[in-house]
Amino acid sequence: MALPPPDLIELVPGVFAYVQPDGSWMVNNTGVVTGRAGELVMVDTTSTEARNRALLETVARISPGAPRALVNTHHHGDHTFGNWLLPTGTPIIGHVLCREDVLAAGLVAAHVLTGPDYGHIEVRPPDVTFSGAMTLHLGDRAVELIHVGPAHTRSDVVVWLPDERVLFAGDIAFAGGQPFLVEGSVAGYPVALARIRELEPEVLVPGHGPVCRGGEVTALLDGLGEYAAFVDALARDGHAAGRTPLETATAAPDNRFAAWQESERLVGNLHRAYSELNGDPLGTPLPLPAIWPDMVAFHGGPIGCFA
Repeated sequence: MALPPPDLIELVPGVFAYVQPDGSWMVNNTGVVTGRAGELVMVDTTSTEARNRALLETVARISPGAPRALVNTHHHGDHTFGNWLLPTGTPIIGHVLCREDVLAAGLVAAHVLTGPDYGHIEVRPPDVTFSGAMTLHLGDRAVELIHVGPAHTRSDVVVWLPDERVLFAGDIAFAGGQPFLVEGSVAGYPVALARIRELEPEVLVPGHGPVCRGGEVTALLDGLGEYAAFVDALARDGHAAGRTPLETATAAPDNRFAAWQESERLVGNLHRAYSELNGDPLGTPLPLPAIWPDMVAFHGGPIGCFA
């Protein structure tokens, strides 16, 4: 399947979203924030070698110098597999748990989503880590990094430009797709959404899907919150009845979120919800390769990836 080419969208002067349609598995969005002197910070990389080289060519057209830094919003391969292509002297910044999880996951995403030609990829974790929050300064432009996990993962960071009211949400926000919480927290996800609401962004760049502005931001956050409540309620019913996550998902085929992309994520999300109902601490690691076959079964066959 041939996907449309990426779009480089200037959100406000000097701040760009690199949007990759159609936002499905491993086809994510990244960002670029520049300062007045031409320095820039990147927000995430992408999945395959070809996609990452295309991203870096686009970034070089914005400003020819090496990026001052790269921020990883979380550890997943579609946001970190291009880290290795950044110059050695460019620091990669992420939450302390992002570094741990990049190293622990390795190239697992390429092993479960086997459709694309990934080309050459290497594991390069963040080498500057923080917990809580951190602020970068590009001249007079503040770039705030705020940890909001566990939600999508343990290490979720949103990138907030308070003066411009622009938010890069990473995979806390999927626009058009079901959130994927198996490596994060069903209980923690609404907390992350609430933190985003507190910031009151006027422009929100989701990790996957189109940019949202104004009322679209509120509508997106409302929908994602309703999805989390649906997963929680479904999990409680299935868990109490002694059904497996796959059985519980299969018994609810006509739910209002079934038309969202990647409906197989529901099964993984139920695995996470069951873990929390069993009393496991939020963010307890779950083995994705062991859960993936249930998602494939719910999907009805191998899960496609068009990266």
